[in-house]
Amino acid sequence: MKAIVINKDQTLSYTDVPNPVIKDGEVLIEVYAAAINRADLLQREGNYPPPPGCPEWPGLEVSGIIKEVAKDITKWKVGDKVCALLGGGGYAEYVAAPADMVMPIPNGLTYEEAAAIPEVYMTAYLNLFYVGQAKCGETLLMNAGASGLASAVIPMAKAFGLRVITTVLGEEKVKEVAYLNADRVVDTTKEDIVEVLKEEEQNGRPVNIAIDCLAGEVLGKCLKYVARGCRWIQIATLAGDISSVDFRNIFVKNIRIIGSTLRSKTPEEKGVLLDELVEKTWCKFESGAIKVQIYKTFPLEKADEAQQVLYRGENVGKVVLTVK
Repeated sequence: MKAIVINKDQTLSYTDVPNPVIKDGEVLIEVYAAAINRADLLQREGNYPPPPGCPEWPGLEVSGIIKEVAKDITKWKVGDKVCALLGGGGYAEYVAAPADMVMPIPNGLTYEEAAAIPEVYMTAYLNLFYVGQAKCGETLLMNAGASGLASAVIPMAKAFGLRVITTVLGEEKVKEVAYLNADRVVDTTKEDIVEVLKEEEQNGRPVNIAIDCLAGEVLGKCLKYVARGCRWIQIATLAGDISSVDFRNIFVKNIRIIGSTLRSKTPEEKGVLLDELVEKTWCKFESGAIKVQIYKTFPLEKADEAQQVLYRGENVGKVVLTVK
């Protein structure tokens, strides 16, 4: 089969690789679409290796049709239309996936939309409800509102009754994220997010949960103005690894700073999360309360062009590879 492999010089090649062979507990999926995530870029750079036993080529979420089912699997059958969360290997024509990591495609969604669900919406659900314990009426700060993750987190938060503040860089990005319907969009080229959070606290609407992929020096300054009991969830450090934190403020306000990654979860934990994701959010996808935003699609063989969109920070929503 064809797949996208990462070369030693970090270039990508569209080439032949062995077909996957399923084991007990797995299904074989003919891939129709595979979504791109920032973790794929980290893997390309040598900073995010796939878990043991996973293919070396990237790809964490796919959609397609089941072509083969292991004898011990009764939940799925050949011909089922599914999407799946993977440890790796999604940039390919076929993939072997653990049956517990497979989900039905929500009614009315395309393969491209379905491929954009497993990793990013699972990450959104994980951080909002499993880690963040979000509740209706709370205020969420979602940094980097033009990111692929924000395109999932913000609609999911709104669908469950949270108030959302998000940040972007520049007037164009403010316009581009308008479809997400965040309650407040902060253009950090014109506004200081620290002053915004101070104002929100003074107005009685402090941030209860933050999902932050930026960090940097501003993080510590923000913590002064969040709610008592705030859960600040750190998922990446794109703006810098170091910040000065006033720890007196941390214990006085009972703030929790929590590091979170989906890849660190065990298969059992991921299985529970996926079941909850289907049970609690599929109806919102099918009703249109949560809409998958596809920024652009590329054929599989143009995976490098697709990844460059993320490197340049152009996308608002998901970039997806079409495979079949």
